Amino acid sequence: MLIRKAHVFRLDPTPEQAAVLWAWIGSVRCVYNLALEQRRDWYQPGRRFNFASQCREVTALRAEFDWLQDVPVHPLQQAVKDLDRAYQNWWEGRARAPTPRKRGKNDAMRFPDPATFAFRRLSRRVGELKLPKLGWVRLRWDREIPGEVKNITVSRRAGLWQIAAQYELEIADPAPSALPVVGIDRGVNVFAALSDGTMIEPANCGKKALRALARAQRKLARKKRGSNNRRKQVRRVARLHLCVSNARKDFLHKVSTAIAKNHGVVVLEKLEVRNMVRSAAGTVEEPGTNVRAKSGLNRAILDQGWGMFDRFLGYKLPERSGRTAHVPARNSSRECSACGLVDERNRQGSRFLCVRCGHVEHADLNAAKVIKRRWGTPLLPVEGGRKAPAEAGTSQRAAA
Repeated sequence: MLIRKAHVFRLDPTPEQAAVLWAWIGSVRCVYNLALEQRRDWYQPGRRFNFASQCREVTALRAEFDWLQDVPVHPLQQAVKDLDRAYQNWWEGRARAPTPRKRGKNDAMRFPDPATFAFRRLSRRVGELKLPKLGWVRLRWDREIPGEVKNITVSRRAGLWQIAAQYELEIADPAPSALPVVGIDRGVNVFAALSDGTMIEPANCGKKALRALARAQRKLARKKRGSNNRRKQVRRVARLHLCVSNARKDFLHKVSTAIAKNHGVVVLEKLEVRNMVRSAAGTVEEPGTNVRAKSGLNRAILDQGWGMFDRFLGYKLPERSGRTAHVPARNSSRECSACGLVDERNRQGSRFLCVRCGHVEHADLNAAKVIKRRWGTPLLPVEGGRKAPAEAGTSQRAAA
């Protein structure tokens, strides 16, 4: 089985090296925006722009401008490739139309050829990365790279440099897992409720940092635009966001690893998080209702990292001979795990009380058991309210 993963290392370049890397990223951003402008504003019938044609024009630009010759060619070509992929995603309905890159956002460049870079370890915590036209750059070595590195991405975020090394590793196919199946219900008050009775409390990393972020952003609003103090405050706000992101990833990695080690199949709801966190503000003609409450709910949902949790389980389970499964999410919080009745009156806040059989349980634990039961069943639960799976086609009066 072929595994593709990436390790992230912290880079410690000298001031001179950092200046060169920052200039390279600016050049990559410039090439991306020029290629976007060409496709967007200079389109003519009969003239077609693609990755190959724009790469040839990048070569012509490098021959004309010395500051582009100082940049390795591969990151410039990868910028054009990123733009081509962005257009493909837009045309196929997976994303919006590409927009120009701005300084401070997506400050990164990719080196796809393993022959142009190299790693070496100097001590227990120190290593070096060799980049073309720059030489060896120090990095904080915190782990070994077990496979063959295929490409690296150098990025700058919140004033910190880092390197992501993507590698491939061939391992033997693991034996079929004999570990139990578990259903997981994701929530806000309880991050994850497992069908075996385990309940995982949320980390709420963003909520804990909300006061500090609000204070830092108020300070930012008072700074004069274009001043050094404003630039410093922007970096402080970005550093707070980075700390929140790192804390959330750390929590999700620990939880997903523990679940993957102890279960063979993890059953999750198929959630459309992007639709769940849409704004309720509405339009001028038709303004929304409960906008403030919906905004707080959206913030709480995004703070949990449901999608990231799903992705972490998606690659950690196959490495341990397990897998993830997804089932429909509709009415999972209204269906009784004991008798199968679907009724909106069953759910009473965090308490579940079946109006037919009297089953009482925490609502999230009941939903986790329902999710587990839906996996592998030949028939999905009835979508209509107040009906059990075995009562398909019967009337509500007869079911009562």
